[in-house]
Amino acid sequence: MVHPSDGETWKHFNNVHPHFLAESRNMRLGLCTDGFNTFGSFAAPYSCWPVILTVYNLPPRMFMKFMFLFMVIPGPSSPS
Repeated sequence: MVHPSDGETWKHFNNVHPHFLAESRNMRLGLCTDGFNTFGSFAAPYSCWPVILTVYNLPPRMFMKFMFLFMVIPGPSSPS
């Protein structure tokens, strides 16, 4: 799989919602997060969770280059 649009889920969504596919200005967004320890010590209880937004409408050579830091969730533990 080179691009998320090659996946079965994307194709299923296109079949179920053809009106969304017909409008070229609609955006497909991906939201991802991963926590990391800000001070480099695994014993420290404080962590930080960046939330990153990606635009999937871009061609494969560009869609991983344009990632936007949407928000940062500071806290003592993961946002569960």
